[in-house]
Amino acid sequence: MRHQKKGFKLGRTASHRKATLTALTGALIRHKRITTTLTKAKALRQFAEPVINRAKEDTMHNRREVFRRLQDKHAVTELFNEIGDKIKDRPGGYLRIVKLGQRAGDSAEMAMVEFVDFNDVKPFGSSSGSSKKTRRAGRRRSSGAAAAPAAVEAPVVDEAAEEAVAVEDAPEADAAAEDTAVEEAPEAEAAAEEPVVEEVAEAEVAAEEPAAEAAPEAEEESLLEKAEDVVEDTVEKVKDAAEDAVEAVKEMAEDVADAVEDAVEAVEDKVEDAVEAVKEAVSGDSDDDDDAEEASDDDKEKKDKDA
Repeated sequence: MRHQKKGFKLGRTASHRKATLTALTGALIRHKRITTTLTKAKALRQFAEPVINRAKEDTMHNRREVFRRLQDKHAVTELFNEIGDKIKDRPGGYLRIVKLGQRAGDSAEMAMVEFVDFNDVKPFGSSSGSSKKTRRAGRRRSSGAAAAPAAVEAPVVDEAAEEAVAVEDAPEADAAAEDTAVEEAPEAEAAAEEPVVEEVAEAEVAAEEPAAEAAPEAEEESLLEKAEDVVEDTVEKVKDAAEDAVEAVKEMAEDVADAVEDAVEAVEDKVEDAVEAVKEAVSGDSDDDDDAEEASDDDKEKKDKDA
């Protein structure tokens, strides 16, 4: 038993459901007619009609309450300026739900939600059409019934009398024919308008269904194009970054090579200086040795002389 289970979940959380109904209400106010699933249409009517009802009285409080529900100042302005004037005399029931059958993709029941006062096409099977057909049938029956007794009750008269009666009745017959033609003219126009109106409604529904089916395809194509553009931009950026990195590595390698060459030259200079210093030290030691030998030789000669 469905006790305390009023409303529609729509497979969403409370916040997601509220956002969905708010967006649908704004779209309905802007376009006056939208196509959605049957369940969403029923939930939308419960959500939108109390909001629309506030447009009957244009006050700051009502505007703020509607904006609190819709969060769209353009929808609020259109609701109070355009829609509010047309629904002032209607005591509720501002929206109409028309079933459109099943969707091709997932066989979901589709429906069209529209404002009753903004509908230019009469719905199929309206009471006005049936009443017109009934009046035409009644008039035809009454005219036929009146003609039959007249034919039965007509007396047999002479040919001269018949001609005189025919001459006298000719203007009356013409007037009666004109009256019936005038009466049947609007009926014929209405009868001709009814199928046209029905065809227009069917054509609009048939045009909306492929448009609704083509919308996801167009969105997918636009998303694919955007994804391709993003991939191309990313590839170009990666290529540019790689080229910059290669150039930076080359510059660093050149700098390192220059630094190595400078270090090698500095080391060679230092080695040469060290070699020269060693050579000088070695040559200085040899001179000292020669001096020492000479001094020792002199000492020996002195000693020999003394001896």
